[in-house]
Amino acid sequence: MSKKQLNTVKEVLFWSYANLAMAHTAVEKNQEKYAPLNYMIRAKLFKGLIEESMNIRTLFDDEKIKLLSGNKCSYCGSIENLTLDHIFAKGLGGKDSGDNLVYACRSCNSSKGKKDMMEWMDYKNTFPPLMILRRYLKLVVAYCIENDLMECSVSDVKSQKRPFNIEHIPVNYPKPSELVLVVE
Repeated sequence: MSKKQLNTVKEVLFWSYANLAMAHTAVEKNQEKYAPLNYMIRAKLFKGLIEESMNIRTLFDDEKIKLLSGNKCSYCGSIENLTLDHIFAKGLGGKDSGDNLVYACRSCNSSKGKKDMMEWMDYKNTFPPLMILRRYLKLVVAYCIENDLMECSVSDVKSQKRPFNIEHIPVNYPKPSELVLVVE
């Protein structure tokens, strides 16, 4: 699917989330590249999300993973000088809630600052660990549902100040061999 075909916010977000599911299964199976089964997972999930016969899972699963992964930076894996980072920066309207908070070392937290997480990752030329990306996408979807943005055109949302930048939502993912679920 090309970027041109992703006209609404809902299409961009659900395509990215479906790609995430495809990537997650490939990484879990230590695949070097995507296989037909991965593409079937993506297609089925995207169709189900668009048709509303499937839903994105809650952040509860991500909270369990956050607790089990221990005290380390969600972005680089460092265990030194940990702070809490707002995935959606407070300066951009992010909430002071557990769903929006992850561990980050001072270096990553300072570097990210008030930037959109994906914009920051793009700036660093880095693709995020899939579990932090999953949390980010769930926050974006929840925000868009709460603010009635899902049916908006991508071009309309580009010009609005939001805690995320729609242009940085990944619609193409690297090969599974270039991805990690969480940083070690």
